[in-house]
Amino acid sequence: MEKNMTSGSPLKLILWFSLPVLLGNIFQQFYNMVDAIIVGQYLGEDALAAVGSTGSIMFLVLYFAIGISQGFGVMVAQAYGSKNYKLLKHYVALSLMLTFLISVVVTALTVTTSRSMLIFMKTPANILDMADSYVKIIFWGIMVTMFYNSVSSILRGIGDSKTPLYFLIFSSLLNIFLDYTFIRFFHMGADGAAYATVLAQGISAVLSLIYMFWKFEILRTTRGDYYFDRQGVWDLMKIGIPMALNYSITAIGTMILQSAVNIFGSSVVASFTAAMKVEQLSTQPMPTLGTTMSTYCGQNLGAGEYERIYDGMRKAFFISILLTILAALICVFGGGSMMKLFLSNPTAEVTSYATRYLKTISVFFFFLSILFLYRTALQGLGKGIVPMIGGFLELVGRVIVIYFFLDSWGYRAVCLASPAAWVLAGIPNMAAYLIWKNRTKKTPA
Repeated sequence: MEKNMTSGSPLKLILWFSLPVLLGNIFQQFYNMVDAIIVGQYLGEDALAAVGSTGSIMFLVLYFAIGISQGFGVMVAQAYGSKNYKLLKHYVALSLMLTFLISVVVTALTVTTSRSMLIFMKTPANILDMADSYVKIIFWGIMVTMFYNSVSSILRGIGDSKTPLYFLIFSSLLNIFLDYTFIRFFHMGADGAAYATVLAQGISAVLSLIYMFWKFEILRTTRGDYYFDRQGVWDLMKIGIPMALNYSITAIGTMILQSAVNIFGSSVVASFTAAMKVEQLSTQPMPTLGTTMSTYCGQNLGAGEYERIYDGMRKAFFISILLTILAALICVFGGGSMMKLFLSNPTAEVTSYATRYLKTISVFFFFLSILFLYRTALQGLGKGIVPMIGGFLELVGRVIVIYFFLDSWGYRAVCLASPAAWVLAGIPNMAAYLIWKNRTKKTPA
């Protein structure tokens, strides 16, 4: 099930690798959506608002952890592309050790500060306790989240995008069953959705780790592979940390955006939560293409196949244009209907806020698409600094719109904050790749 992306048709490889990743991302969103659907339908608007109000905090923490995991996968891809299997096994072993240590630290920090973060974000008082209880449970499960994503990134690094999909499907179905059971029959409230998510991911993490060692001989580590060395840690962390910081900086911007939404009250929070779910689902092919190009670029960089990188990225750019059009059509023409999945009887006000947000952001989806494409390509090429700077520019874009225009523009500022971030970050990442391409054409790095 390994896929060597250093030979064969780039377009075919990109499409076939992307398909399982896309299905996996859809299932990821699917079981996140199920949380919201079941909570909204069975527990009501306040419960949905409580779960939704934790979204940006969870993004900050979980994607910091996921970013590190994805960085580990980039180094695995480069070692695989260069056919250095001894180094590959050491990277696998070192990834697992670092995953454990980092998850312990992150869990300790987040569980003790979750309520303070929610208060800082002006979470409405009527949903504060519910939101804090929910997010604490998620944070206690950070270790299993990190291990699951580390294993998935390692497998994608050797070109296997199918196995992570299978375990994600299993996790999604299990999560749906547990969601419904904990909330509908055990009456556990919003906490039941959190317990379901952690338990489902934990079981998948254990099973995927066992399967990885059983199925793939080149990933089967021995005791001698488990040691800390300065160069190995540096190789992994020089990619993992910038990717993690990039996600975290971006998440701080979304926290500021969520704080602005919270000011409007729990009804608007619920509306914004539903609209965000629609946005995330419609734009899933964009990060999917980015994940694919990270592996593609990493393997071909390790093999020294620069012309294949240029060719693949050119084809990926045109794919991203098609994805932009598709996402915009879904949001503009189907967004109003889709958001009703999350609320049984949305008021006219809630529906209006959600559709207004979706129609506004759809105009700027091209910039979001190129941001996903070029940011992850640069990370796959080992150029993690520019994407991290791009994350900072995303933060700047959201801060400028919220702090300078919220009072005068009101909810329109909420709608334009993310587009401003995409424009400011997408263009520099694209420019950085083109500069790298021109330089390596003259003198390969």
